Amino acid sequence: MDPEVALLAQSAGTTLVALMATDAWHRARDGITQLWRRTQPERAETVAAELEAGREDVLAAAAADDQETLDELRLQWQGLVRRLLVARPAAIGELRALLDQLDPGGSAARQITQHATASGQARVYQAGRDQHIAER
Repeated sequence: MDPEVALLAQSAGTTLVALMATDAWHRARDGITQLWRRTQPERAETVAAELEAGREDVLAAAAADDQETLDELRLQWQGLVRRLLVARPAAIGELRALLDQLDPGGSAARQITQHATASGQARVYQAGRDQHIAER
């Protein structure tokens, strides 16, 4: 699979689930539904219903601090979006523009993963943002 598609689908799933619990929910729902209407009209109503049900699940999971359910919902939407993008590659640009409108700074979808291995006398310094090291 194209890594760009996988990353965009991951970002979309994360952003969508994050926005389901915010005031931006209606814009997110409308934008995603319109995307499906233009690219897979036969699935648009099903996706709209899944969005509504998903929002209820997100609100309940957030109230219960149920991270497992939130993670499952992110993965569910990531899969739905990935399948859409694989079937309709022309939707990639449209989805990217929609995500930029819904979450301009990318704050809902920001995820940093770091891996490091050190051995012997080696040192590893990692940071998600600024890092200041003062060694003597």
